[in-house]
Amino acid sequence: MIHIIVASHGPLAEALLTSGRMVYGELPHVYAVTLSEQAGIEGFKTRFGEVLAQAGQHADGVLVLCDMQSGTPWNVACQHAFSPQTLPPIAVVAGVNLPMLLLSEEVLPFMDVHAAADTLLALTAPTLTKAAPVFSVQSDDF
Repeated sequence: MIHIIVASHGPLAEALLTSGRMVYGELPHVYAVTLSEQAGIEGFKTRFGEVLAQAGQHADGVLVLCDMQSGTPWNVACQHAFSPQTLPPIAVVAGVNLPMLLLSEEVLPFMDVHAAADTLLALTAPTLTKAAPVFSVQSDDF
């Protein structure tokens, strides 16, 4: 089973987790870690390590969903992901959003965290869209 950490600058990770719970109820395999101005980078590193230890218990892998590539949450997650001492294995993905978090439920049963990351990216890509006008009337019947 894969466990999930959402990592972000500011309160985004907690907000996504709160919103995800509104849709799905409890998400017991999802954890949030935030970088705050008060705790700073060192505080984030410490907290990330603590949450990673918790998320890694009874997991085949931990998938870290970061707000953006190359920021502190990404860099700290990658340090753990690329360390041969880190167990279970970690995969890191940037660009977390609510659809990605909700779709992560689909990859929880995976045993290979890298396959889970690839699948989640493929599932999430179609959720990124631009609104366009519809010129035909659609029935309300399904």
